[in-house]
Amino acid sequence: MHHYVVLAGFWIRLWAYILDMVVVGSLHRIFIYPLFRMFDIPLSETSMFSTIVIATAAVMYAYFILMTKFFGQTLGKMVFGMKVIHENSQKLTWSTVIFRELIGKFISKTVLFLGFIAILLSSKKQGWHDYFADTIVIQERKGFLIPYSRY
Repeated sequence: MHHYVVLAGFWIRLWAYILDMVVVGSLHRIFIYPLFRMFDIPLSETSMFSTIVIATAAVMYAYFILMTKFFGQTLGKMVFGMKVIHENSQKLTWSTVIFRELIGKFISKTVLFLGFIAILLSSKKQGWHDYFADTIVIQERKGFLIPYSRY
């Protein structure tokens, strides 16, 4: 028995990521900013290893790791009807998710975002982070049904 899936392409994944960044930014402002203000920790440091930069990265990676592990999708992917699955249909393990979301995406971003551009060129629509973790992103629902009649 064959199992067929519709792969999610670059553009819809980009829109989901943009939405996820809005969510991450909101979480950061709701939880981290008030804590920093309460403990008088500066919010304007510009060093790459400043407390605010580390907190921002922690919130972002925690969001992507936890959402992908527990739901197979972030809120952005939910809105656009996508899901991350293992290529062999196995359940996503902690090591797979952490490797994909933390190490794989870090590498995909660091090398001029080429790891994400790879989605455009890949027959399986995989970024480097997908290749590294043996994952694919599928489209659970493709668009919306609208009535159509020919005149």
